[in-house]
Amino acid sequence: MIAAAWAGGAFGVHATDLPARSYTKAPPPPAVFDWSGGYVGVNIGVAVGGEGNSALSIPGFPSAETFNLASAGALGGMQAGYNYQFGNWVVGAEADLQGISNEKHTNCILRCNGVSSATVSQDVSWLGTVRGRVGYATGPILNYFTGGFAYGGVRTSDAEVLGGIPAGSVAFNRTKTGFTLGSGLEAAIGGNWTGKIEYLYVDLGSTADGFTLGGTPHLLSTQVRENIFRAGVNYRMGGPATAFAATPAANWRGFYAGANGGSGIARDETVHTIAAGGGFNNSLDIAPRGFNGGLQAGYNWQIGNWVYGLETDFQGSTQITDRSCLDTCAPGSIANFRQKLEWFGTTRGRVGYGVGPILFYATGGLAYGGVKTRVTENIVALGINGSATVQDARIGYAAGAGVETPLEVFDWFTPERWTVKSEYLYMDLGNSSNNYILNGVTHTLTTNEQNHIFRTGVNYRFDAPVVAKY
Repeated sequence: MIAAAWAGGAFGVHATDLPARSYTKAPPPPAVFDWSGGYVGVNIGVAVGGEGNSALSIPGFPSAETFNLASAGALGGMQAGYNYQFGNWVVGAEADLQGISNEKHTNCILRCNGVSSATVSQDVSWLGTVRGRVGYATGPILNYFTGGFAYGGVRTSDAEVLGGIPAGSVAFNRTKTGFTLGSGLEAAIGGNWTGKIEYLYVDLGSTADGFTLGGTPHLLSTQVRENIFRAGVNYRMGGPATAFAATPAANWRGFYAGANGGSGIARDETVHTIAAGGGFNNSLDIAPRGFNGGLQAGYNWQIGNWVYGLETDFQGSTQITDRSCLDTCAPGSIANFRQKLEWFGTTRGRVGYGVGPILFYATGGLAYGGVKTRVTENIVALGINGSATVQDARIGYAAGAGVETPLEVFDWFTPERWTVKSEYLYMDLGNSSNNYILNGVTHTLTTNEQNHIFRTGVNYRFDAPVVAKY
């Protein structure tokens, strides 16, 4: 106490001599995003028919061919729902109705040589779902799973030539019901608006139609599967729940590297031609599906909220199918098809817009991959019994879109340099035509490889944190 008093007296410092202190009011903390309440919105995307067992049985021909009826087309519609949030958890319900503009592509089987042919197609022209949603929110970012009831309009048709004479055609229109499962990511855009990217698997069960063409009984059976990849926007009812969208965009500049995993499905238009013995000219859809996984690396530049970048990735794949059996698939006239996407890679540009810690982006560029197709045949009339494998590396393009956000796993793991992304890619590896010879008979196999990929990845950023912490 003596020392303190001496110090105060020695320097002559008194409270009345101190300069007036100025105070700066701290900015208010950002409002917490609340997902509770109703919403309505619109969406667009693509619908791809899944790998399913379809079969045309004609006992009197005889024929028992199996194949994939894999329709594909653009999709668009509306959704409405309601969320309830407790803590970080969000539960809700959502209903949607979609129109689908299917490409008019058919399988031409039963040898398809003018003497005998069956032109078979199946389209899902509209689709609706009523689903529950369960998600985990980190502020204005919601990762969720969804599932529930699905229904849609299905049209299946067949037109035939038997013995060189048109045998007629049939068509069946019905409403089918089933279930749907999927996942997605939804994030705030600004004000009352949110944006989302979502994958849904839809199973509408099976069909079995008996009919007679050319005086011959037929049975056409199919499985109705759809894979939905879509992006949408929602308008939330009530006032804005956060001032978040007005905050500066996060820092996305610099190098990054990471890993990813997901699923993929192809719709590969294929033509199998044998010129001998009156000709075989079957056209079919081959639909390899499975899982993909790999690594990616890239670099971003940023000007304000706009982000420009380059990214390259390399993936292993388990996409495979072996469900097609043609050339009547009766004893002594069989051709089985097995196709696999073994690996692929892309080198793409990215253009995105940052809203707070969220980056919405479009991407596109070069794609390449390895495709392996094996055909196993036993066609007694042509003296063919064996198999041939066609394997090649192809080059094409990829285009898609995605959302990237800081990685937060509940409250356990909130690193500053890690991000997570959900992404859809359409990859077209183009046409490839190959000749092969079995037992002295020349064949031609032509395929067009088109893949739809939905994947999630994590990235580590080397230069600076994306955000210190949300």
